[in-house]
Amino acid sequence: MAQRLLLDGLGAERLSARDKGIPERAFGMTVDAFLATAPRLSEFWTPLIALDDSAMRSNVDVMAAWTRERGLELMPHGKTTMAPALWQRQLDAGCPGITLANMDQVRAARTFGLEEIMLANAVVDPRSLRWLAEELADPEFRFLSWADSVDTVERMQSALREIGVPRRVDVCVELGAPGGRTGARTLDEAGEIARLIAASDVLRLAGVAGYEGSLGHDRSPEALAAVRRYLGDQIALHDSLADLYDDEGDVFVTAGGSAYFDLVAEVYAPAIARGERTRWTLRSGAYIVHDDGFYRGISPLDETYDGEHGILRSAMHGWTRVVSHPEPGLALLDGGKRDLPFDEGLPTPQGVAADPGAALAPLAGATVSSMNDQHTFLRLTDAGVGIGDVVLLGLSHPCTAFDKWHYLPVVASAEDDRVVELVRTFF
Repeated sequence: MAQRLLLDGLGAERLSARDKGIPERAFGMTVDAFLATAPRLSEFWTPLIALDDSAMRSNVDVMAAWTRERGLELMPHGKTTMAPALWQRQLDAGCPGITLANMDQVRAARTFGLEEIMLANAVVDPRSLRWLAEELADPEFRFLSWADSVDTVERMQSALREIGVPRRVDVCVELGAPGGRTGARTLDEAGEIARLIAASDVLRLAGVAGYEGSLGHDRSPEALAAVRRYLGDQIALHDSLADLYDDEGDVFVTAGGSAYFDLVAEVYAPAIARGERTRWTLRSGAYIVHDDGFYRGISPLDETYDGEHGILRSAMHGWTRVVSHPEPGLALLDGGKRDLPFDEGLPTPQGVAADPGAALAPLAGATVSSMNDQHTFLRLTDAGVGIGDVVLLGLSHPCTAFDKWHYLPVVASAEDDRVVELVRTFF
């Protein structure tokens, strides 16, 4: 039975002019009341990011089936969306919990009653640890964090001993790699950290964690080899810690961003087949909306990747209006870096329409050359776009799309612009 988050209050929130993109007629209405009027995307102001309900549902089902077939557990990274309503979709599909990136996000998630959280990070701030100790008094709350240094462990221990904790805090030793992000740089160093956690009176050794995505940015042979080596080291570390694990709780081995989760499944497969009590856990988060940029080119479940599946669909798009045509071949759009993601590739023009969600006409040869805070530079090969026209943009990198919006309208499908939900974010 999937956990039910405390989402009822979201529909009771009132919309106002402070909510970017929301139609004026919605001001003063609750979210539920506005949705009951059957709004259309064409009513919304530009710039805008809209989500596709049909594509999101398909993506959630596809990833749930893919992980289940491989004996993997999925605790998706909630920091991608920071949208509890979308977390609920993932929980309903069988995810036991949600991964988060910092303690502010953990605290926000707990206000919605989320019971199982993996913090893909260390927690060393005494204020955060005091709050955590209070939350752990709830026997239904399951929390797991990471540590990648002796200093991290010692700081956690010192604070928790002073505060007092109702039960030990589960901690995974984080393995990194040279040139990567966080994580112990050698197996010996990771082993030392693990032994310190295992000997602690306030911490409990709960497995091995890490992030392979920082070791590659494409599917070149070199990147794939680096990721495989790293994942193999995770398994070796896990095996070396067998005598340190107790019998009091779960043991995790976890990796898996949204780019190389097929390699995680491949490398973990022999260990999964051994039938241990270990929870082999992916943390992929971007799959719920996918994209038309970075993940489209690197995800093993995208139609452009030469693999056995081609089934994730882009479920987020930008709608921007032409506000200037200052010279031949150049149009300026009303959305920029404050509205659209840009860190993993610029938006890609996909068509032109009269309003958001309206019928599209082709936009051949158009490209985006750059972005300012509130403008996007659209380069044109013909004069087929005029002031006031709306341009549909494919976007890249969900993780820097959601944070720019308080509410994101969800249309029924790419062919149906009925707004069926307003997704509320909590960044």
